[in-house]
Amino acid sequence: MLILVINCGSSSVKLALFLANDSTPIATGAVDSISTQSIEGHYRVGDSPRQSIACLSQGDHAAALDAALNGLRSEPALKGLNVTAVGHRVVHGGQKFSAPVLVDANVLAEIRALAPLAPVHAIPNALGIEAAARLFPGVPQVVVFDTAFHQSIAPEVYRYAIPDTLYQKHQIRRYGFHGTSHAYVAEEAARLLNLDLSNSRLISAHLGNGCSATAILNGKSVDTSMGLTPLEGLVMGTRSGNLDPNLHNFLAKEAGLSLDEITDLLNRKSGLIGLSGISNDLRVLTEEYHAGNPSARLAIDVFCFRLAREIAGLTVALKGMPHALIFTGGIGENSKLVREKTLTHLAAFGFELDPVRNEIAGSSSSGIITTDDSNGPTAIVVATNEEFAIAQATAKLC
Repeated sequence: MLILVINCGSSSVKLALFLANDSTPIATGAVDSISTQSIEGHYRVGDSPRQSIACLSQGDHAAALDAALNGLRSEPALKGLNVTAVGHRVVHGGQKFSAPVLVDANVLAEIRALAPLAPVHAIPNALGIEAAARLFPGVPQVVVFDTAFHQSIAPEVYRYAIPDTLYQKHQIRRYGFHGTSHAYVAEEAARLLNLDLSNSRLISAHLGNGCSATAILNGKSVDTSMGLTPLEGLVMGTRSGNLDPNLHNFLAKEAGLSLDEITDLLNRKSGLIGLSGISNDLRVLTEEYHAGNPSARLAIDVFCFRLAREIAGLTVALKGMPHALIFTGGIGENSKLVREKTLTHLAAFGFELDPVRNEIAGSSSSGIITTDDSNGPTAIVVATNEEFAIAQATAKLC
């Protein structure tokens, strides 16, 4: 069984090809900066060198996906392989979708209807599904929702303190995101730590350009940092995370900004890049941090403090001290500085960082980063593999 996994972002398309239950993709590809003059793409088969996508011109998600696939089709190693199922990452499933589903016209319409809840992602997600249907006619497609894992959260956790009519009419509530990653690393952490997932208390911190943290009790999400949209919660690469809800009104009156301008400011010009004025890339900021740049230091300090505060708050939903804190995502897996500073803020929990283990885990290898005789919870780095999780879900339905 050959499964193609597609992830359409607001300005990018990523794909991966998986065979059966092998967690290592046989090929990957990506196109970035879609619909701009700086569009670029690449693909890779196995461990071979990365190849640039030829004849890539400015276009939409469908054109980008087609270009990436054409690159892969040109590879001799992939000749004769036919895609038997397609799996899609879809950011928002609203209240209706609590599990992966096969795509049909109604499902596609529901995804498009959720655009007000995920304005940056819903339409690109739908475009990716439509493009795949044209490129692979008759091949079954499955959508896996980032919000689905969090549908187990209780009303006292997901409801906002706003008039009930707004919830009933517009489904305004906390949804949570990155669910596919949180579910995957929770299972992996339980396996690595020899824990019974169905009798465990875990906190997962998925840290990348988008960041969220989730409390996982007995294998189920019971609280998470993101809310109605992926803007709520932690400080992120370009997103502000939590702030005073009256800021929109203040900026409209005092700075003369429109609602759309404020929304764009908080989603694309805030977070690490807003605080530092340098970059949203943690690697760049870490270099500047060690060079003594005060703006980079402030950005990382705020990022880690806010993360630690969120982790501490999530323990309420666990009804006890977590057995383990999981770091994952591009930053979580690679930044030993972020892990060290975050655990320092969580001193009351009793974490005892092992500097040598933290250094090794900084090379993106999964592993425990606290000492063996630590009196507090275990901190562990787990490499996420959302694409494989999507492939597994797709295989189950096809």
